[in-house]
Amino acid sequence: MTAKPAAAAARATVYGYPRQGQNRELKKAIEGYWKGRVDADTLRRTAAELRRGTWQQLAEAGVHEVPTGDFSYYDHVLDTSVMVGAVPERHREAVRTDALDGYFAMARGTQDVAPLEMTKWFDTNYHYLVPELGPDTVFTADSAKQVAELKEALALGHTPRPVLVGPVTYLLLAKAAPGVAADFEPLTLLDRLLPVYAEVLADLRAAGAEWVQLDEPALVQDRTPAELNAAARAYRELGGLTDRSKLLVASYFGRLGEALPVLAKSPVEGLALDFTESGAANLADLAAAGGLPGKRLVAGVVNGRNIWINDYEKSLATLGTLLGLADHVDVSASSSLLHVPLDAAAEHDIDPQVARWLAFARQKTQEIVVLARGLSAGTEAIAAEIAANRADLASRTDAVITRDPAVRARTAAITDADGRRSQPYAERTVAQRAHLGLPLLPTTTIGSFPQTTELRTARADLRAGRIDEAGYEERIKDEIREVLSFQEKAGIDVLVHGEPERNDMVQYFAEQLTGYLATQHGWVQSYGTRYVRPPVLAGDISRPEPMTVRWTAYAQSLTERPVKGMLTGPVTMLAWSFVRDDQPLGETARQVALALRDEVNDLETNGTSVIQVDEPALRETLPLRAADHAAYLEWATESFRLATSGVRPDTQIHTHMCYAEFGDIVQAIDDLDADVISLEAARSHMQVARELAAHGYPREAGPGVYDIHSPRIPSTEEAAALLRKGLEAIPATRLWVNPDCGLKTRGWPETRTSLENLVAAAREIRAELPTEAA
Repeated sequence: MTAKPAAAAARATVYGYPRQGQNRELKKAIEGYWKGRVDADTLRRTAAELRRGTWQQLAEAGVHEVPTGDFSYYDHVLDTSVMVGAVPERHREAVRTDALDGYFAMARGTQDVAPLEMTKWFDTNYHYLVPELGPDTVFTADSAKQVAELKEALALGHTPRPVLVGPVTYLLLAKAAPGVAADFEPLTLLDRLLPVYAEVLADLRAAGAEWVQLDEPALVQDRTPAELNAAARAYRELGGLTDRSKLLVASYFGRLGEALPVLAKSPVEGLALDFTESGAANLADLAAAGGLPGKRLVAGVVNGRNIWINDYEKSLATLGTLLGLADHVDVSASSSLLHVPLDAAAEHDIDPQVARWLAFARQKTQEIVVLARGLSAGTEAIAAEIAANRADLASRTDAVITRDPAVRARTAAITDADGRRSQPYAERTVAQRAHLGLPLLPTTTIGSFPQTTELRTARADLRAGRIDEAGYEERIKDEIREVLSFQEKAGIDVLVHGEPERNDMVQYFAEQLTGYLATQHGWVQSYGTRYVRPPVLAGDISRPEPMTVRWTAYAQSLTERPVKGMLTGPVTMLAWSFVRDDQPLGETARQVALALRDEVNDLETNGTSVIQVDEPALRETLPLRAADHAAYLEWATESFRLATSGVRPDTQIHTHMCYAEFGDIVQAIDDLDADVISLEAARSHMQVARELAAHGYPREAGPGVYDIHSPRIPSTEEAAALLRKGLEAIPATRLWVNPDCGLKTRGWPETRTSLENLVAAAREIRAELPTEAA
């Protein structure tokens, strides 16, 4: 079928692009700056070179309009806080003294000043810095960054489109500042914020911007009538400005729903919508709303969040339908390409057959350009590309790797009993306390200890053949002995072996499971300078042999105290991978859960009495619409129970979650039926403990008292103060003491002192407890 050519040529564009560079040059420059090895001017030059390289690559690929302003040293929401002058009082002096150091102080904190809270960006693994606002917040415009990057692109001969976080999304992502009433609604500040956006838009117009993109992903979530009215008011006001560029309001991550007619009626010149599987309903909704007469539509038909190749014929069919619904249709990805790696061509170790199925940011850019050309000139103009694409898709469907009959037979045989412990928690906890003999307020850590330069060097030496497997294993044993010795001397009650053998909490397991593929250069930003390499889940999952038993058993042989076995849960194994899109997620989760069940049972058989199965992504993967929550949580909690329910009553099952909003999944946390849960709580001042108490959560919990995503060392007094807050919500008989998350990214000096202070705080609070509690 030949697509009808558009009245004007369809343009190819993207909403945003990976920031790090081919070899993570940005990460290295920023961390060098923090350590004093790189000065500010060198950091700025590196950043400018990365921006120029990105724009040049996009232009050479055929992208007609490049994004500017999406580049960030740390986080684009933090950049927005700077742009609108929403700097917390505690950071203002640092910002006044040195803008760059003040910016990083907001992100990471200092020894004396806490950072902004960090949480997940919608249902992705990207973390943003949460704006802190209150009724006294005064906004002031600072468009310097946006204007400078716009001028850079213009000077290089590109057609740039500045990208801003939209005002409604910015306020909906914000929280009440410390000391402000918890029920304060940041959206009430909209009328105060809009003039600042108007000023920024005027500055961008004066600097030469033809179009400006305002990102409003919060509008794809369930929104109240008041919130929709606020969006209508915002874009009626901004659209009514005379001194501005044309406005493109971008939504992504799913169906715009009730907000679509609101934005369609507003006086803005363009809308960007998701038309991939997650946003498929946008097509019917757009038709029902009467289309976008007089407006530009940017159609997100290439998946911006997963790495599988596009189906050209399916996308062209969607684009052909859209031609009748808007004055002009352009082609893009469904979201910023920030969420995928840079270039699949760099992956030389992946099976060539599988490599045909992969599209990272550069390949997705090429797909967008091909689709734009097909939309403009008709499918005959891209006949060769369509034929090759059809063959690549067929090769994946027919590949042996995708289906394992034994795995499918095992998942088909699952019964309800497989997902239930043999005894209820009230009986299990008695057996566990007798078996483990732990004190009140038991102390532990989340799992990983610092990955030192020596460890990374040993891993690199093994890969390069400079040391053999035996030499590498001796180095790992040395590290385990050192980690255990420190924990025993510090007085920690439940120990961990520190995970020195692990590169990443998902990748480590993926490399030992069938059906997974690992990349060498597939880095994706998680937060700040923290990058991860999500593995590729390409086929059916099974565990050929034990993955962690050897090292956990070795650690337990060195101490009388319990050593936790450490595993990553099935939901997180999916969420932090590029998951297959050819079967339901719940089916894939069951396959992973059965593989983990085998590992859990083998750990127990080999003497491990405490086993932690981490699920930090449980909240992150929650669908953005409430109507989809129940179905997701059913398979998500079932998969956790399936992985953990085959053990004896006296084996204690832990789980861990971090950096997400937990209030709306407390029932799901309860449904996991874990004996102990540890959660992030330090930056949010024990909010999650209060949420658990309000729910009546009946099991044990460890809300974190040490924020490991900041270089700050919490004092004993600070940790004790947080514990006291925790005890207001959770009784001492069920409260654990632990950091927020694993310690992999921290250094040994800060780790030692912080954990010693944590243990001292626990002892101090134990001494304060009534005799009957002790």
